[in-house]
Amino acid sequence: MDRMRLDKWLWAARFYKTRSLATHEIDAGRVLVGGQTAKPAREIGVEDLIEVRRTGQPPLQVRVRALSLVRGPAPQAARLYEETPDSVA
Repeated sequence: MDRMRLDKWLWAARFYKTRSLATHEIDAGRVLVGGQTAKPAREIGVEDLIEVRRTGQPPLQVRVRALSLVRGPAPQAARLYEETPDSVA
């Protein structure tokens, strides 16, 4: 597997508790892929840059490191992405 849907990946990486919530946030324009708004069915792959905007928090920019079709425990989900240096600062 080298590509997967954005909403599935956000759910598997534990950014959102459900896929429907991930879909809602993507549709609201709070998730960007490569600096552009996306749709839930957008195909993403390793090395894609994703920005997640949450109310009351600074934007979180992450680079996709792995793909997973299942939602695992938090330590496993954390291996799916790496926060960018700009986002950490």
